[in-house]
Amino acid sequence: MFDVYLIGVGGQGVLTVGELIATSALRLGLPVSFYPTKGMAQRGGFVKAQLRLGLANGGPAIAERGADLVLAMELSESLKGVRFIKPGGEFLLYGHVWAPTAVMLGQADYPAPEVVREQVEAAGGVWHYLSPDNRPLYEGEPVPANIYVLGAALSLTRLGKVLDAATVGEVVEGRWDWGLQRNREALAAGMAAREG
Repeated sequence: MFDVYLIGVGGQGVLTVGELIATSALRLGLPVSFYPTKGMAQRGGFVKAQLRLGLANGGPAIAERGADLVLAMELSESLKGVRFIKPGGEFLLYGHVWAPTAVMLGQADYPAPEVVREQVEAAGGVWHYLSPDNRPLYEGEPVPANIYVLGAALSLTRLGKVLDAATVGEVVEGRWDWGLQRNREALAAGMAAREG
């Protein structure tokens, strides 16, 4: 069994990552429970998804301190995922910043990646960090962040031992009729990404 907790904001494709992981697991014959949750806003609202891979019987919810992998795609929202990481579990943060109004007006502070790292390590988690500054371009535009992060999760975390990259690649290629090469490049770039 492998539990994945996904977290971010609307518009990032967090739920799409969950769908791609779930579809890949099903292709490999693994039982899957997929439980997505959206916030009030279409873009910028809180989004999370819980995936339980390989669990034939059981509820969709991941217990606190129960996730093998927390995959966070927004810096401040990532703090909501810390309580779900199990001791020895992995926490992959893509450090995208979606500053809320209070931060933009100077009425609230925004956490630094080091703050998240300290909390993850205090919870017994293994820290991985991807800087948005390192996301490569394809034909002059950044590759899709969600596919890039999925590729990185396959290469940097134990997710790559649960799902093979070839199957995930096939699922990504079959998901959209457009942007095929852009998504291939994003997945490959994520697979080759280095932390930092």
